[in-house]
Amino acid sequence: KTHYVLVTATDKFLSGWGHASGGSSKCAWARNPNDGVSYAKLLHWVENRSDMKYVNLRFDSGKGWYPKCAHLHIYVIDKNHPSQK
Repeated sequence: KTHYVLVTATDKFLSGWGHASGGSSKCAWARNPNDGVSYAKLLHWVENRSDMKYVNLRFDSGKGWYPKCAHLHIYVIDKNHPSQK
């Protein structure tokens, strides 16, 4: 309920094997809109990672984000995240 701004992506290197065997490995970087973290910097940081594809910025309306995937990582970030440097 507090960290409802998400940058979501598919990890192209981890999809299809290991814990994501037979499916996709999805990631989300969650942030609180009142924490001073820049949406643009975070989005740019994820888009420029060589292991991520299908990068999106989502504002969760409270319904939740339920990706169709075999494996999911959610990272909670704050103003000390490397994307904010």
